[in-house]
Amino acid sequence: MRLLVYNIRYATGTGPAFHLPVPGAGYLRTNRRTLDGITEFVRNEDPDLVGLIEVDSGSIRSQRINQAEYIADRIGHYTAYECKYGATAIHHRVPILRNQGNAILAAPRVHGERFHYFNTGIKRLIIEMELEDVCVFLVHLSLKYRHRQEQLQHLHGLVAAAPKPVVVAGDFNTFSGTNELFLFMQATGLRSANELGLRSFPAAQPRYELDFVLVDSRIKVNDFRVPDVRLSDHRPIVCDFEVLR
Repeated sequence: MRLLVYNIRYATGTGPAFHLPVPGAGYLRTNRRTLDGITEFVRNEDPDLVGLIEVDSGSIRSQRINQAEYIADRIGHYTAYECKYGATAIHHRVPILRNQGNAILAAPRVHGERFHYFNTGIKRLIIEMELEDVCVFLVHLSLKYRHRQEQLQHLHGLVAAAPKPVVVAGDFNTFSGTNELFLFMQATGLRSANELGLRSFPAAQPRYELDFVLVDSRIKVNDFRVPDVRLSDHRPIVCDFEVLR
């Protein structure tokens, strides 16, 4: 099975123009060519499962295009997406913010998806996708260290209760890489599929290992790559794995 994980930054692109006329102004405008480039990259990788971080589900910024559905339709996948903020957060009443979320794209052999929410942090969404042989959790952890530690504790409970072998993937925002995840991995029995510590952020010259695929002992990793793709501020990560029987 091939898993592709990509923080696409709402397909707003990258480069110096992103910060014009003021820093971060690029978050307010999307680029169809960037979205098409991301879609083409995903299609060429031919993944069985895609985890998308920072997708726009149809705000004025994306020209009312649901980016998760746009990509899924063009690669023939099913999609599950949700706003990344807590269910009662004020962000749900703010234009653009209420359309900011995460998504999992998968082939039709899906048993079901569940949405969980962390108790702390601004970005709280956890998407759980149950496939035939594996449970996949997609996360985007907080920028604050204390919140990340509380979120990892919450995530530990979900992993422990999973009825099948587990994969946890996403943007963990851990600027110290696996050092910060050591206790979580020890407690859950998960290990990083990225044995070489390949870095994914920033895309132009990666210095940090922020994006992870963590797998349990019942999963064999056959390959792990960080393609040199610069359509976002993150590079995508690609993991080929199989469930041991």
